[in-house]
Amino acid sequence: MNNIRQEFTIKDLENISGVKAHTIRIWEKRYNLLKPKRTDTNIRLYSNKNLEKLLNIVLLNNNNFKISKIAKMSDEELLLQCNEMAIKSLHKHEAINSFKLAMFNFDTVLFNSTYDKLLLKMTFRDVFKDVFIPFLEHIGLLWHTDTLIPAYEHFVSNLITQKIQINTEKITSNTSNTAKTYVLYLPENEIHELGLLYLNYELNLRGNNTIYLGQSLPFDNLNYFLSSKNKYCFITYMTIMPYDSKVKEYFKEADALLNDSEAEFIAIGRKTDLVKNLNFKSNIKLHKSVSDLLKEL
Repeated sequence: MNNIRQEFTIKDLENISGVKAHTIRIWEKRYNLLKPKRTDTNIRLYSNKNLEKLLNIVLLNNNNFKISKIAKMSDEELLLQCNEMAIKSLHKHEAINSFKLAMFNFDTVLFNSTYDKLLLKMTFRDVFKDVFIPFLEHIGLLWHTDTLIPAYEHFVSNLITQKIQINTEKITSNTSNTAKTYVLYLPENEIHELGLLYLNYELNLRGNNTIYLGQSLPFDNLNYFLSSKNKYCFITYMTIMPYDSKVKEYFKEADALLNDSEAEFIAIGRKTDLVKNLNFKSNIKLHKSVSDLLKEL
């Protein structure tokens, strides 16, 4: 735990909470809500407890609690009120805020209780689309501000992965004997698989046969499937791999491999922009997102 970030700047708090730094300073000065320490150059540094308290304050403030009333609460009262609010509320914003709190505190109980409450009135597909995706997009933005460390992302990603796998297991017995089989994999050294996992769930939900191969698959492994008479559609998701300088080479290799076959090849992710002007001889299709692909399917 010594490597986990313990201090945040006021800009970090602004990025995470969505509250402007100016407002945070006012709350701090007028209501004494946060108590940062200061460096020798008078820069505010906020602890994990300060961050947790700010997110709790935002949660209550967004639910019509006045700052003046929140300021009179003890830390224990604030936490209790927020836990109750997180469980009762089903609004997208409050759910995402609760997931943020769970992430920065490595709180599995809060994550699961928020998720379970969402499921009472939403389908898993709606939870993923309306809550998880915006939450993950916000995490992605935080990477660019140097606010997050890998431990935070790994924690929530693994929890979301568990939810996708559980829901996929519930429907795999419903798959049909369709002629086409979808083979899902990530390129070598690509480990970001949440999008691919969710696509596997959607394909199974629609009665398709899938083979899920997961992370970091050597490209030549696809040869095994091409030697079969079965009809395959390969789907890969490119977040960070291949490197930009290697993307065109990767697709040219795929085009050559599939040229004499009836197999399809679908690539998803921002990397596809780098090859959208290439002319393929084989059946290769490009999509920017899982949502775009699902609209076509």
